[in-house]
Amino acid sequence: CSPAVLGRRASLADRSSAQSAPSHRLRGADSTRRRHRHGHLRGPAAWSNRQMNRRDELAAFLRARREALQPLDVGLPQGRTRRTPGLRREEIALLAGVSVTWYTWLEQGRPINASVDVLEALARSLRLDDAQRQHLLALATRTAGDPTPEVEHAPDALVRLIESMNPAPAYVLGPRWEFLAWNRAQSHLYPMIDHLQPEDRNLLWVIFAEPTAVELVADWDMQARRILAEFRAGTAGLRADPKVVALVERLHAASPAFASLWAQVDVAQFQTRVRRYRHPRAGDLAFEYQQLTPSEWPGLKVVCQLPVPGDDSAERLAAWRSIA
Repeated sequence: CSPAVLGRRASLADRSSAQSAPSHRLRGADSTRRRHRHGHLRGPAAWSNRQMNRRDELAAFLRARREALQPLDVGLPQGRTRRTPGLRREEIALLAGVSVTWYTWLEQGRPINASVDVLEALARSLRLDDAQRQHLLALATRTAGDPTPEVEHAPDALVRLIESMNPAPAYVLGPRWEFLAWNRAQSHLYPMIDHLQPEDRNLLWVIFAEPTAVELVADWDMQARRILAEFRAGTAGLRADPKVVALVERLHAASPAFASLWAQVDVAQFQTRVRRYRHPRAGDLAFEYQQLTPSEWPGLKVVCQLPVPGDDSAERLAAWRSIA
């Protein structure tokens, strides 16, 4: 099969996207804004003025987790009516065995350092799950290092891998969750992927700001929340990366739903699950959604949507021609 059909690389899609009208993308963003009328949350913002400071995000994360806890959750008496949601700072400091001043500074985003032992104590005090704990450690201990490498194409071995998965939809994601390659089945599932502009060729953008994708995903509210939480956890080390900053800024402007969910500072590890779709030609589809990390290219992800035992979604999807 020709590369134009299978394992399409980003450069091949560029030629198709040259025919896409910019006005279509603008209408798409407007449509998504009309469809999702969620207001912006006024909670702690983890970004502003084109910057997402790691300490600011750490502060927002700590506040969000503290405010989500109740005294009874950690064995403390409820006491009198509280003026603020959740636990008080002094209660978290007491549980973690640190000073109130030190914890307050950490939650204010001040430039202070914390040992891993102290961070582990905070994680236990805040009742963090494993994904939240890893996120806390990533935000609090990461130091500036080499820039994130630019990856324009998926390695040939990964392209062949997703080609072999037909008729199951599959694709390769880069470090910022950009689409690097996809197979024929993925084009059949989501035809617009062949025509996205380069700046829009990102899973997070597609989920929140591309109207046909919003219509395609059957349980959009649940899946969008989960995917954003996984993105946030998986890109904690890229919070100051210019392309990630630009992506988040664009999504704030294009999708009130994204802005609302981003402000909640939720994180989650990837979880294999069933993804459901409302396809315009193949009907209702269901696939088992899995993610693989190649040991040779740990910054990339191979996402495959495998047939569910006893379900014919893959066969029905393969039986029709692309409507793009």
